[in-house]
Amino acid sequence: MTPEEILRDNFAPWVLALGLQVESVGSREAVLRLPWSSSLAREGGGLSGQAMMAAADTATVIAISSARGGFVPMTTVQQSTTFQRPVIDTDLLVHARITKLGRTLAFCDITLTPADAPDPAAHATTVYALLS
Repeated sequence: MTPEEILRDNFAPWVLALGLQVESVGSREAVLRLPWSSSLAREGGGLSGQAMMAAADTATVIAISSARGGFVPMTTVQQSTTFQRPVIDTDLLVHARITKLGRTLAFCDITLTPADAPDPAAHATTVYALLS
């Protein structure tokens, strides 16, 4: 199953509506692109934190699926996000990297960087329970 099929077949319609695109997938990482949309902006024009957190969460699933050789049922146990600066009028690259992949838990580090800038706009960590 490709990463695009994993997205299509395992996520809620509102997540699919974000328009996330898989940029690359490695053995323990995934990079997704969250296309800029004014419909995802909050007051002041910055990309909403909720959209950024959903993108980080989704990138985690793709990274874990890649590392395990395919999608398995899993669920978010913890997600922590620190926002460092606004994202305005540009796509967001979401780089999820697995830091530990155990039998029942996976830990991931996610960097969210504007496509037109070198410095991150946000950083997240996730912990996932692997259900099978």
